[in-house]
Amino acid sequence: MKWLGTLAGLGLIVTGFQPWVHVVSKDLWLSGVDTTGASFGRPAYFQFVLLPFFLLFSWVPRIWAKRANLMLCAINLAWAVRNYFMFSTCRGGECPEKQWALYTMLLLSVIMMLSALMPDMKPVQKDNS
Repeated sequence: MKWLGTLAGLGLIVTGFQPWVHVVSKDLWLSGVDTTGASFGRPAYFQFVLLPFFLLFSWVPRIWAKRANLMLCAINLAWAVRNYFMFSTCRGGECPEKQWALYTMLLLSVIMMLSALMPDMKPVQKDNS
């Protein structure tokens, strides 16, 4: 499952640079790193900051790393849901056209969360003798 999470994390980088929405009236193509013409900031950068920690904690075979990874993935998923609603909400009677990368960003964040929920760890048996 950690390979799937790793691939989802790397895919998250790709989708951050792809167009998320198209605002037809102003002919704006907004992505996670380029929101020129809108006041959204650069929301994909926060996910980029979380990503190295996710990758590190996914591959460290310690229970504390798995717990920290679960927290990071929950924050990442919440941020992805926030980005989805922030970018796809209609404003002033104008609804932006959602692009494939907005849906993919949300899906990849869910996959990362699932990989954090199901880590590849063997239970340690203690000998009571």
